[in-house]
Amino acid sequence: MLVGGLIPFIITGQLINGVSRAAGKMVDEVRRQFKSDSGILAGTSKPDYAKCVDIATAASIKELWKPAIIAIVSPIVLGILLGPTAVAGLLMGAVVTGLPLAYHLANTGGAWDNAKKLVEMQGNKGTELHKVAVVGDIIGDPYKDTAGPALNTVIKLLNTIAIVFVSAFVAILAL
Repeated sequence: MLVGGLIPFIITGQLINGVSRAAGKMVDEVRRQFKSDSGILAGTSKPDYAKCVDIATAASIKELWKPAIIAIVSPIVLGILLGPTAVAGLLMGAVVTGLPLAYHLANTGGAWDNAKKLVEMQGNKGTELHKVAVVGDIIGDPYKDTAGPALNTVIKLLNTIAIVFVSAFVAILAL
């Protein structure tokens, strides 16, 4: 159960770090475009939106392989080493921690996003309160858009892999 309980937190950390790395690449590209074409800020020329979309698409694919490997390999390795009972514990631990974590990430991310909108609706744009709300929104977006929804898929993937390989775990245990 301990291993299963840790998996959602490990994957969440990897996903949020991946969003951070992708955002850094995007900022670098936008800065490069501003530096190479002063007409973008003046409004006389258009930025290369396709390059930014390419960065986001490539980063999303590149950053997902580590969490996917963890979700696929962990039930297989645990099943081979410790048997089907250990895999059942892994699944229980992942569900017990993964579901509340997914709800937490989705709800807090949405709350931070809505807090910023509320501050702006109250006419506090540009104030210190607005700056704090923007930081909260920056943190909340990966929570509600990436990590929270991904945990539901991780839990389903762990269960699917365990079901597919359970006969192999039982056969290995019989040896």
